[in-house]
Amino acid sequence: MDYKDYYQILGVSKNADESDIKKAYRKLARQYHPDVNPGDKQAEQRFKEISEAYTVLSDADKRKKYDRFGAQWQQYERAGVNPEDMGGFGFGNGGHSRSVTPEEFEQMFGRGGTGGFSDFFEGLFGGGPAGPRTRGAPGTPFEGFSTRQRRGGQDVETPVTITLEESLHGTSRLLQRDNGRRLEVSIPAGVRTGSRVRVAGEGGPGMGGQAGDLYLVVEVTPHSRFRRDEDDLTVEVEVDLYTALLGGEVQVPTLERPVMLTLPAGTQNGKRFRLRGLGMPKLRTSERRGDLYAEIKVTLPENLSGEEKQLFERLRSLRA
Repeated sequence: MDYKDYYQILGVSKNADESDIKKAYRKLARQYHPDVNPGDKQAEQRFKEISEAYTVLSDADKRKKYDRFGAQWQQYERAGVNPEDMGGFGFGNGGHSRSVTPEEFEQMFGRGGTGGFSDFFEGLFGGGPAGPRTRGAPGTPFEGFSTRQRRGGQDVETPVTITLEESLHGTSRLLQRDNGRRLEVSIPAGVRTGSRVRVAGEGGPGMGGQAGDLYLVVEVTPHSRFRRDEDDLTVEVEVDLYTALLGGEVQVPTLERPVMLTLPAGTQNGKRFRLRGLGMPKLRTSERRGDLYAEIKVTLPENLSGEEKQLFERLRSLRA
């Protein structure tokens, strides 16, 4: 924790550029290199200090931390602190304020400057677990500086049930919050079972941080006539035997209004016809829609008269 003035060690000013720092290092390294001074422990120690100073000052990021945080620059580097994120809060040797002594550092962060140091910055910048308000120790640069570790609130989910018609057009639900406040939430067109509608900031309250979000988990109830497959719909259309055999128009129901479909002669039972763009709106792009499939169900005539039976017998003989 002893403070080392790297600029003084290299004999350069604090405004020295990269070229000046490199020249100073090369000159001093040649002078104090162990190969030039065999067995000279003082020269060896001096060489180590020169190398350490150059390692820091030749690296723009490390130099920025050293200029801002002084003797504690390595602890800040391990904590991943960016000097530019500190705003006007500084206690380095770069002209902002004085450097922190080892005793002050222990008093603020604990012996070794590890766990306490980390806890302090989690509280200062957020991201750590919730904790009590802390205050810098008297007589240190942090005296009177209060922080609170912040934690965002939890997200909350609540189920909501809607009809297929509501999913087609979009709808809303009025929710009663725990604090008595009523909240109207819009549910967009095209939602499916399992869709989650996010309402920002309406979840669990945070502890000094932002509240969580509220999510409506949608369930679309099954329809009595329409089957849904993602954005496509299928509807069963009953067609009499004669129209299926000879062809003709049939009415197809949709969720909005019926449409007419022309069947070709000889339409088989179970045949599916696609009606483009008459399905469900696509979520987030409601101007685009899926398709509607009309599935043909041929119905047979009942309570045939004697004459009708004879005609069918004749038809069967003609097809034999």
